[in-house]
Amino acid sequence: MFMSDRRFRVEIPGIEYWQRQVKCQWGCPVRTDARGYVIAVAEGRYLDAYRIARAPNPFASICGRVCGAPCEVECRRGSIDDPVTIRAIKRFATERHGVEAGDPAATVAFSSARRDASNPRAGTRVAVIGAGVAGMTAAHDLALLGYRVTVFERDPVPGGMLVTGVPVYRLPRELVRMEIEAILSLGVELRTGTEVGRDITIPQMRAEGFEAILIASGLQRGRDIAIEGADARGVLHGIEFLKAVNTGKPVEIGPRVVVIGGGNVAFDVARSAVRRPGRSTAEDFYEATDSSRMALRAGAKEVHLVCLESRDEMPADELEIREGMEEGVQLHTSRGPLRILTSGGNVTGLATRRVKSVFDATGRFNPTFDEEPGETIPADTVLLSIGQSADFGFLRDLPDLKMARGLIEIDPLTKRTNVPGIYASGDVAEGARLFINAVASGQRAAVSIDEDIRKGLLAETRTGTFTLPASHGMTEGYLQFDRVNPPVSEPAERVAGSAIVEANYEEPVAQEQGARCLKCHINTIFNGDLCILCNGCVDVCPTYCLALVPLDQIAREPHLEEAMRRRYGVDVTALEAAQGPAAVRRTGSAMLKDEELCIRCGYCARRCPTGAVTMEHFSYRQEFALR
Repeated sequence: MFMSDRRFRVEIPGIEYWQRQVKCQWGCPVRTDARGYVIAVAEGRYLDAYRIARAPNPFASICGRVCGAPCEVECRRGSIDDPVTIRAIKRFATERHGVEAGDPAATVAFSSARRDASNPRAGTRVAVIGAGVAGMTAAHDLALLGYRVTVFERDPVPGGMLVTGVPVYRLPRELVRMEIEAILSLGVELRTGTEVGRDITIPQMRAEGFEAILIASGLQRGRDIAIEGADARGVLHGIEFLKAVNTGKPVEIGPRVVVIGGGNVAFDVARSAVRRPGRSTAEDFYEATDSSRMALRAGAKEVHLVCLESRDEMPADELEIREGMEEGVQLHTSRGPLRILTSGGNVTGLATRRVKSVFDATGRFNPTFDEEPGETIPADTVLLSIGQSADFGFLRDLPDLKMARGLIEIDPLTKRTNVPGIYASGDVAEGARLFINAVASGQRAAVSIDEDIRKGLLAETRTGTFTLPASHGMTEGYLQFDRVNPPVSEPAERVAGSAIVEANYEEPVAQEQGARCLKCHINTIFNGDLCILCNGCVDVCPTYCLALVPLDQIAREPHLEEAMRRRYGVDVTALEAAQGPAAVRRTGSAMLKDEELCIRCGYCARRCPTGAVTMEHFSYRQEFALR
């Protein structure tokens, strides 16, 4: 609610309103019930927690390690102090009952993806190009529907950016292998080392009987920079540097490195560069034993990171920035690359210029710079981390396929392209986004493929339910519990190699962190027939989230006028016109609530003398049917 023209603008709750109140779930692209598994961990119900986390997400264990956690961005607790550590709590649950527990195939039973044992088109062949998150998610969902899915992957192992882009110190490769093993257990065929366009073409796929083809090949190339010296020896794309390091291939960098970029990938690059040489932890995953699989790089003595944004504007996660600085990464914020300095064709440094502003008055990215040159940073290697692009050479067999801004053009909802039978999902169509966005994109593509093969339309039905628990109570001291991030190893230990940086929570810490949840599915429900307008609930509220106001203080909107008509049997607008605002004021009152302020303490319900206020649990059920 908020004031407009001295009147409150309010919303009458419907099912979507109540869904939105569980902000972590509403903010997740796949609608994971983060609240559910956080509370389950707090209560010691660890198997339940894993069931909830795994239900909509075949990469739940990986997301417990490296998810960008949009749920934490939305978390209501963040409006009080700091968000709940949702991602880390997920890891706590997955390490006990996920693929890490030793039986990857068993985890598929927890999936909430649709199944259809009577699918008349079961066995129809579907091709997926790319074994990254989007492609493997689509394969998972299609296989559960009975389709015969084949995934084509250019690299020797599946995983996409999970393997080539995420540093080994953040994500164990064995975990990637197990998550994919679970998907393959559904009967999905995987052809690694197969480059589409070279080893097999799209026309050949069609000739083999693939009725639908999903392109989910990702963005595997780095973007170039248009400045002087960009073609010098010692200039590399950060994403290619990461791939070499992560897969154990030889790569050499000088003792002085400059990384250009300010996002999470730039910090992955910088933090990988600062680490000292050692055998790649990806070695076992690639089944390599020869010396060529050694990470042949000399850990840089200096790593500088140059970005356009100020320290407060940097798009990288705060934790990434802080840990990078602890490891020796030196920040040069509000600096733009002017030119790469060279001598004899080799990099010698980066000349920069000061950034006056990154965004214009409309919020659009439009950097402006000082006329005078800025500092010069000596360097032997420059690593570019300013974005990613795709390799579309394999699309020459689809000359009519539409492209837009360097990506495959799709219907953003259905993931269909303009070519019948061809779909695209993930970064290759939507740009570089979070892994959980890729999961959602792959799921939606699978829905469209199923609809088109069966020539039907998936219909959704949502049902919301309120239940009144026997009692309501929050964990004692829940508002005093501080956010505690998972423990990490000391900086000196981190830069000495590629060992996993972050440890799991100890059980008491995980439970306490879960208890910080405000339980946003619990809602204050008001029964106007029992209310005696005593204002006791308003008075006792510690956050002032309630207001009891006369009807003349509510802004006139059609849906509200209809609600007032049903409740009081009068047209309040006509009444006001005929008799003035005082007549409307005498007609009745409304209880308003600011959801952003409510901490679910339940004081209002306990204070109410008539039982007009109750604390009720909201849940909803989604059902899908192909029609």
